[in-house]
Amino acid sequence: MMEATDKYMESRIFGYARVSTRDQNLDMQLDVLQQQKCIKIFCEKISGIKKRPELERCLSSLKEGDVLVVYKLDRLARSLSEIVRICSELENKKIRIRSVKDNIDTTDYMGKFTMHIFAALAEFERNVIIERTREGREAALKRGKIFGRPKGLSSLAQKKVKQAARLYQQGNSIKHICQQIEIKSKSTLYRYLQLENIQLRAGSKFPSLEKRLCPENRK
Repeated sequence: MMEATDKYMESRIFGYARVSTRDQNLDMQLDVLQQQKCIKIFCEKISGIKKRPELERCLSSLKEGDVLVVYKLDRLARSLSEIVRICSELENKKIRIRSVKDNIDTTDYMGKFTMHIFAALAEFERNVIIERTREGREAALKRGKIFGRPKGLSSLAQKKVKQAARLYQQGNSIKHICQQIEIKSKSTLYRYLQLENIQLRAGSKFPSLEKRLCPENRK
């Protein structure tokens, strides 16, 4: 019975190291992880990529009761929300996480408390991003910004949109631009400028336009 208990108490220790954009050398991380008696260390030697095959291999190798050791938590992921997601998944599988430099171990009270704080901060960060995006969108809509792919524009009309924006920003008159890109209606030109989120010159403003494009621009 004692042997079974001791065997259960023994944990396999795995390490994970990842280079950073600033530091492409893993030596310091490896020295620390080797001191933690890792039976295997997974090394990610490429930075700045979304897919991390070594991390995926590492996570798939972990089983209940195992320990994952990293030099710092930011080696696991670039964002706080991603770190929280990975740690939560491991905790649900009863896998410990130990961050040497951060002095975090999820088996003790302080380690769990720290992870709860991180989770709250990640949620706060997400809410701030959502709120800023909403406010930015509302402000852009008030300025005449139109979101999404323009509906009903032919390839020729799409080229004219780019040309109109460029000519207007170069200081050309509305009349001259209409002549240059061969459109008959000033309202169509204003529509083009709105699609490119072009701010009109002082003293000018967009006329009231229908949401639907003029027939001449449709396929």
